[in-house]
Amino acid sequence: MDIQDKTCCPTQEDLEDYVKRPFFGQLCTTLKETYRCTGKAEYSCCSMERGWNLSFRKSGKTLCRIYPREGWFTVLLVVGQKEKERVEALLPQCAPELGELYRQTREWNGQRWLMIDLEDQDRLYKDLLTLIRIRAGAAK
Repeated sequence: MDIQDKTCCPTQEDLEDYVKRPFFGQLCTTLKETYRCTGKAEYSCCSMERGWNLSFRKSGKTLCRIYPREGWFTVLLVVGQKEKERVEALLPQCAPELGELYRQTREWNGQRWLMIDLEDQDRLYKDLLTLIRIRAGAAK
């Protein structure tokens, strides 16, 4: 599968085969069931992240976007003004790499766009689910 082939829209199953991590599919299922949303395949023309991704939206607001890679994936999670206070209060209990990523990500227009790389279903994965829950609460 060529993740950058704009002419061939992949299914979630195609992306699961590409990523080769069972928790990729589990994350997609969790997002769909918990937040009653769908993962819509979208093609990004951005020069930094060109290719297919899955976008999960609730109430017109993007919860997160998942960028598949061979053997791993990246989750884009935006922390906006509504989530900022809760996220910053939670960071001391999170995986150290998440706190470091948050500190290193510049705030722009009141938001931080966190690009979280996931290779394992570890503490960082669990912290991501918590941040998505905060983001979803702000979408109400």
